[in-house]
Amino acid sequence: MLTSVSFYTLGCKLNHVETSSIVQQFIRSGFNVVDFTEKADVVVINSCTVTTSADAECRQIISRAKKNSPGAPIVVTGCYAERDPDSIASIEGVTAVVGNSDKHRLVDVVSQKSIYQFPSVESFVAARSMGEDNRTRAFVKLQDGCDYTCTFCTIPRVRGSARAMPIQDVQSELALLRQSDCREVVLTGVNLGEYKAPTGERLIDVLRLFEQASPNFRIRISSIEPNTVTQEIIRLIAQSKIFVPHFHIPLQSGSAEILRSMKRRYNPTRYADLVHRIKESMPHAAIGIDVITGFPGESDELFEETYTFLTSLPFSYLHVFTYSERPETPAAAMLARVPERIRKQRTNRLRVLSSVKRRDFEYGELSAERTVIPEHYEERYGGWVGWTENYIRCVVREPKSATKEPRTLVLTEDNVVGLLPASAESADAVLE
Repeated sequence: MLTSVSFYTLGCKLNHVETSSIVQQFIRSGFNVVDFTEKADVVVINSCTVTTSADAECRQIISRAKKNSPGAPIVVTGCYAERDPDSIASIEGVTAVVGNSDKHRLVDVVSQKSIYQFPSVESFVAARSMGEDNRTRAFVKLQDGCDYTCTFCTIPRVRGSARAMPIQDVQSELALLRQSDCREVVLTGVNLGEYKAPTGERLIDVLRLFEQASPNFRIRISSIEPNTVTQEIIRLIAQSKIFVPHFHIPLQSGSAEILRSMKRRYNPTRYADLVHRIKESMPHAAIGIDVITGFPGESDELFEETYTFLTSLPFSYLHVFTYSERPETPAAAMLARVPERIRKQRTNRLRVLSSVKRRDFEYGELSAERTVIPEHYEERYGGWVGWTENYIRCVVREPKSATKEPRTLVLTEDNVVGLLPASAESADAVLE
């Protein structure tokens, strides 16, 4: 009889949110959840395929699962499973491959003795993570799929077309959140800005719904495409007491030529205008940016355009990706490929810029009074670590017995983690 299960999640925060919901389904079905390093009767791997290295990591995790839990059924789901099920099915030890649309049915297939893949259907499946690792933050999936045609991206293929949680379900989700102990909620999706309920409501309607409810938690919006950040959204967040001033807005390139080749829906001028409008409304807002280095055709001159463009923007941090060819995407067939060595050099250069910008942002916030929600205790800092509303990681030096209620904190070089002398924090640590 199968009684224990372990999980391993790769990739984006949305994958982690969905895994959290799957975990709860297994618990409700009587399974005991054990750590991935322990022997389990069943192993579930939620995969990613955003880069070649993500595919390779998934295969490595399958090998580790076989060593940790010899003979146990291994179920692989997620984006890599959706994109290339045959390759995963051919790996010794894998007993089930399940697509994204059916990952919520994994409990039903763990007893299968041969490869099994549910037929793909594109309906919205809700997911949330709440209370994991004794945290105070909850993540809620509002949207899935994407209808964009960015030439580098395989997500529309593996996640399907855009779809969203019905507005009445959003209201039910809000009611559940208000009954929980969470102090921060993150709204997330594959292309969150394109939220459109079956009855026509858009993202601004969801934000207004939360705002009017005045819940006892603050709300953070996850990554959102620049062409979907309307002035209405900026105005609502600027005036809100519950939405935090933190935006994570993918750029991908500061070169107009590369953006056209990527089939992005904006140009550098429009992007810069958006960033400046946000900072004008919320000077203390944190702005994170995704950038891809080494896209086909990115010459030294075009990369310098991106670098110069970024130095001119008042952002807080970068999340830098080294371009990776994805099968069956238009970019994978493009000529003028950038050598791997050059791609990595450019990635490293932008990560240095990210570190400089992050420290500038944090120094500019010193002496400001911000709200920190303690999340977990860290011995090396002698206190509780958490995030301010504008995404600065801080230490609240109180004993382990302290509660996780929000704290008002005056920021100093002694409590901002990124400015502490012994800090080993990554400049690219982001929620998304």
